[in-house]
Amino acid sequence: MKHFSGFVNIIGNPNVGKSTLMNLLVGESLSIITPKAQTTRRSIRGIVNGEDFQIVFTDTPGILKPNYLLQENMMKFVNTAMEDADVILFVTSINDHFTDEEFIQKLNSVKIPIILIINKIDLTTQEKLESLADNWRMRIKNLKQIIPVSALAKFNVETVIGTITKFLPESPAYFPPGELTDLSQRFFISEMIREKVFINYQKEIPYATEIIIESFKEEETIVRIRAVIYVERESQKGIILGHKGEAIKRVGIQSRKDMEKFLGKKVFLEMFVKVKEDWRNNKNVMREFGYDE
Repeated sequence: MKHFSGFVNIIGNPNVGKSTLMNLLVGESLSIITPKAQTTRRSIRGIVNGEDFQIVFTDTPGILKPNYLLQENMMKFVNTAMEDADVILFVTSINDHFTDEEFIQKLNSVKIPIILIINKIDLTTQEKLESLADNWRMRIKNLKQIIPVSALAKFNVETVIGTITKFLPESPAYFPPGELTDLSQRFFISEMIREKVFINYQKEIPYATEIIIESFKEEETIVRIRAVIYVERESQKGIILGHKGEAIKRVGIQSRKDMEKFLGKKVFLEMFVKVKEDWRNNKNVMREFGYDE
């Protein structure tokens, strides 16, 4: 029996439902999801296996014009994803106003099959959807298919997998059949905390934080985790902690529940807050945090 495998990279603007779609396709919550834009900072890889195929999905950060070094590094993940893919899933939505024509030109320069996903179709009419699809057909040259979906309602998502398999190259599997991702437990633990920071804090605070897992000790019945929330300024440290430490305690309780479900064990979580001045624009600190490798 022939076997088909390939790397399928998911790109698009922030807030179009890329990460929700990725999690539905993989069947697990790999990418964190919050109502705020730019939640995804790194490429998140998820693997789907079929009887005669393997799809290696990569959810990339949302496309943006960088304002600081961290965002420049986020866009490097997007550009690399376009170069390394066998298929590109370009995700938009019915209320997405994609105006970055420079990026469209870059998209049109690649020779990779492109599948357009129009998300949130439950919020529009058939007439408007058809008009939007026609517009995208004119803008993207190598567009192989347009798939309307509602990730929130889980509508038409199964069609995406079937469509992708038509464009996969013949190849043995890249990863063992039971593998869901190539990322470490530490990575997902840090993302669980970062997700709760995005949910519980407002304005610039979530974007100014980075989570580092300093220690991860797995014992027979419990996992002991020590995590540090880094911020850019001393004033932000006080906001993260909150009055009498109530804010960080809330983040800790919410994070620990997710960790225990993920690890299948009790978790003892210690969290600390430290300051790394202007870390989002510091190349050395960025490298220390694993962004500039």
